[in-house]
Amino acid sequence: MPYFDAASSAPLHPVARQALLAALDEGWADPARLYREGRRARLLLDAAREAAADAVGARPDELTFTSSGTRALHDGIAGALAGRRRAGRHLVHSAVEHSAVLHAAAAHEAAGGTVAEVPVDRAGRVAPGAYAAALRAAPGPTALACLQSANHEVGTRQPVAEAAAECAEAGVPLLVDAAQSLAFGPVPGDWSLLTASAHKWGGPPGVGLLAVRKGVRFAPQGPADERESGRAPGFENIPAVVAAAASLRAVREEAAAEAERLRELVDRIRARVPRLVPDVEVVGDPERRLPHLVTFSCLYVDGEALLHELDRAGFSVSSGSSCTSGTLTPSHVLRAMGVLSEGNVRVSLPLGTAEEDVERFLAVLPDVVRGVRGRLGAPERAEEATAASAGTGARDSGGSAGPGAGGSGDEEAELVVDSLGKLCPIPVIELAKVIGEVPVGGLVTVLADDEAARLDIPAWCAMRGHTYEGERPADRGTAYRVRRRA
Repeated sequence: MPYFDAASSAPLHPVARQALLAALDEGWADPARLYREGRRARLLLDAAREAAADAVGARPDELTFTSSGTRALHDGIAGALAGRRRAGRHLVHSAVEHSAVLHAAAAHEAAGGTVAEVPVDRAGRVAPGAYAAALRAAPGPTALACLQSANHEVGTRQPVAEAAAECAEAGVPLLVDAAQSLAFGPVPGDWSLLTASAHKWGGPPGVGLLAVRKGVRFAPQGPADERESGRAPGFENIPAVVAAAASLRAVREEAAAEAERLRELVDRIRARVPRLVPDVEVVGDPERRLPHLVTFSCLYVDGEALLHELDRAGFSVSSGSSCTSGTLTPSHVLRAMGVLSEGNVRVSLPLGTAEEDVERFLAVLPDVVRGVRGRLGAPERAEEATAASAGTGARDSGGSAGPGAGGSGDEEAELVVDSLGKLCPIPVIELAKVIGEVPVGGLVTVLADDEAARLDIPAWCAMRGHTYEGERPADRGTAYRVRRRA
């Protein structure tokens, strides 16, 4: 069964398995002890630290092993903010950072600090000069800035070197989340702190990396501990650390050649999915991106149903749709980009993915999407389905409404679609079914209380050539107004 979710967790690399088994026999003792078994464990830990530091581009004494990438982010942000408390209490991060960064920022704000979010473009990338502008606009001195090296949902690479230079000029340290990109090479630029997670590159879960450059003010939080320079308390998981370092080095050696092959396979998916499946938006930067990852969103599709059907067809993929995330709120990454969140599919190919598996995925996908759309009653083409949709109950009981309908507050008559209580992608499907019933230039108002509608209705308008005229509060939910143009 093809596994296409390496961005969540890559399969355990054979070198990691071998190193883990060997270290279980040799590295079980306390590395802080001076007897033979302790010295042997210390040698393994030191060798792993040197190998990992070399891959990161740091000194061994700058690198700490943590219990996860999330732990590394939390500890790195908290330690840097505490170390620079006298300099300021302002934190800057991009709008598409990993949720761990957003949670750390929320905790900082709750404790009295201030936070600024740097926006991204529709490809998910921060603009040149954006961090410099955010630092200039800060309400006070900035303690720390955070920027991922590449996005975990859409694969877009960020201009880390440029942002690091902007931060350095302002005297602000930059923390880089390199979890998604480290397997493909070191992070460029003069960054100050860096985090990563071993299971993203084929190491064992439960190992994170935190690098803190010499000269960066850093104050570890929590009770003091004598291990890992006081930055990660507790007994080191030496077998897992050894396996993580060994696999990182092995993956790096393979990635140079494998990256080009994976990029060609991803290019194939990016080009052919929109041709094979109608009404699909491929998201993320088409060029400045990770080689193994592609994300696309399908109109009129329930993301959870789509993923289940692909699983039945033998493919393991992921999604950023609100329908599959256990919440009614769409992915903060897709929301920040302003792209469609319906039927979102993320394909992230592990090293060694066979070309035949990608071809089979492309062969299976159109029928899977068609089947899901059919069960939801979605139109094949919105305006072509007008006659078929008449009397289906997609509209409110009155059909069209007069002044003030849906909270519009103007005198222009409009067609109102009542989608209250309905989840994605039903509000958009109902909008598509009735758009042809108003003349060109006419208005349709969709009443919806699903948060995904705030993202998906404007995205549908952009894809279908209509004008999105904004939202207004309604007696219940929100009124989204669309003017027919096509």
